[in-house]
Amino acid sequence: MKNITFSADEALIHEARRRAEAQNITLNELFREWLSRYVAQPAAPDLYDDLMARLQHVNTNRTYTREEMNERR
Repeated sequence: MKNITFSADEALIHEARRRAEAQNITLNELFREWLSRYVAQPAAPDLYDDLMARLQHVNTNRTYTREEMNERR
């Protein structure tokens, strides 16, 4: 098993250790469980790229003025 090192706020680590102890589990075990769940999740799509791909057909064929771009309707 590979070791890694993380850094976090001391108060956060203290609280995490306290909660883990109440569950009779170590922070290492909690991290390994979280890492397994994280890796098992499907990769989140890049929402911006997805939106741009879906709007690729939009073409106004003109440049808007600053006033038009900031206009509220």
